[in-house]
Amino acid sequence: MKKVGIDDECLYLEISNYMEDRIFPLHTSIVLFLMSYCDTTSLKVFLVPNKNVADRTLWMKKVPANIPVTIISEQELPHVVQSCRLPALVEKNGNFCRAGLAVVLRYIIHKTCEADCNRKDISELLGFKKTCLKACAEVSQWTKLCEISIPLAVESFLGNSHCHQNIPPEIVHLEQKLGEPVRVHNDDKIRRQKLQEWTKNKNKESFIKGFDRGAGCCDEGVDITKNLIEENLDTEKASLELRTALSKLTVEQIPAVTSREQSCIRKVKSTDLPPLEHVFAEGLYFTLTDIVLFPCLHYFFDSLGDRQEQMLKALPLLSRWYRRVQEVSGVKKAAVSCGIHFLNLPATLPSSSMLIPSSNDRKDKNTETTDPHFRGGPRPTMNKLEENGISARFTPHPFPLLSQNWSSLPSSAHPIEGKLSSERALRKQQQLDNIISIVTNLARPGDTIVDFCSGGGHLGIVLAHILSSCQVILVENKEESLVRARDRCDYLGLQNIWFLQTNLDYFTGSFQIGEHMILCRFADQTAVQLPAERLLIGKNCMGLVDLDRAWSAEELGYKVYVTSMEPDSCSPKNNLIVGSCSV
Repeated sequence: MKKVGIDDECLYLEISNYMEDRIFPLHTSIVLFLMSYCDTTSLKVFLVPNKNVADRTLWMKKVPANIPVTIISEQELPHVVQSCRLPALVEKNGNFCRAGLAVVLRYIIHKTCEADCNRKDISELLGFKKTCLKACAEVSQWTKLCEISIPLAVESFLGNSHCHQNIPPEIVHLEQKLGEPVRVHNDDKIRRQKLQEWTKNKNKESFIKGFDRGAGCCDEGVDITKNLIEENLDTEKASLELRTALSKLTVEQIPAVTSREQSCIRKVKSTDLPPLEHVFAEGLYFTLTDIVLFPCLHYFFDSLGDRQEQMLKALPLLSRWYRRVQEVSGVKKAAVSCGIHFLNLPATLPSSSMLIPSSNDRKDKNTETTDPHFRGGPRPTMNKLEENGISARFTPHPFPLLSQNWSSLPSSAHPIEGKLSSERALRKQQQLDNIISIVTNLARPGDTIVDFCSGGGHLGIVLAHILSSCQVILVENKEESLVRARDRCDYLGLQNIWFLQTNLDYFTGSFQIGEHMILCRFADQTAVQLPAERLLIGKNCMGLVDLDRAWSAEELGYKVYVTSMEPDSCSPKNNLIVGSCSV
């Protein structure tokens, strides 16, 4: 393979041998589809066959013609890429890697907009607040669906002909998501416009008679709204949602209000307004989510064969979504490039129960009691564990009084350079003293040290500076934090540190020392303002979670212990899991 220069940004995609007429895994198909949609040309693309690929050369014919690719082996991957699952993208200098589907896709959009600031159609893929698929799969249902659930479900469905009798539950879940009410910017205003448009289809005289009764009109608003909803379920033509969505794709603005709402409509409570229906996956507007889901759902629908019409009766909203996505001009172009031939799916009307979920389905997430003497929560589980001899145990800190000579370090290595206040920087310094004292006594020349959930790199930067003979890897999902850490390292001239923007699930590399502060539901309840009883429960829960993680690491051959940082005031979440190779 020709050596890639430091001025090249390189994208690495896996290929496997599931079916001859499609590129798998679906993550690879999705990335290539987005690149075709964006006309991305600034990246060098490398296909990496896994061990199941019989003939590499066949895959060259299946890649979009507008995307030049090179096939390399797994052994030829840069070392930092070998530490993570594909897809992965390495920046020009070679020490900053982005891994994982959502992270890579967002970066491709960023690069496209950077090259051409006029590509508003591309920047709009990230949504109103530019956060589409930004949150990791653990906290975002849409990221989980797009990055994990749907691609894996479709691949499993396509690879197992015996499963074709039933629709995968993940796709059923996506259908249900499309039936949920839409929430967008100016939500209330658009819903009132929708109600006003519906009333125009009614007899004007009877409408006024039903609504215009002074103060009592709002009381009847609910019943009239319900009737209008039922009457309009069977019509999709030129709906307000569809026109709003299409205007975003063309003139990039919500249609202007032609006239002020009637007084009776202004009096209707927000909770009684008709819900907005999905035009695209996340709501009214075409986003990156639709780009991800389209290849997956296309291959799924295409594989149904003779059972297509029967199965689509259970998926009316996805069928309608598929037809609407086809109308996006960029999708047509990308589909041609990727060899996707649109399917002519039959129109199936959704039921009213799909479009109007009951308000009872909305659960209050803040139902947890604030009573300091509560007896629920984790106590039953903790008691069962204790009855079976399982309790949190902590090893005394091996170097409680050992602290780093911060004055001897460059100022850029100090926590205060990471945009922290003086007070927070002091606590962070105390936390780092605890970790650094342990790591420096464990590390040996040539070791790889991984700082999981590294944030702005406060720990990793100091370790890379102190332990110049070791390789340090920062693993962090938030791009802003990792970029800030890289900038600090560039200023310090550190050569022994890598940056990996990815979720933990995508990191597969080996290492000698790993450090990770665990946060979990009740283990997270350690804020100083909580009652003492709650603090103790939080500490015990944290200890149990950390004990479980420690045992898991021991099963993989690590020598592990759990300790607490000192002083306690340096952090309410002060547990450390310390693992080192037992060999």
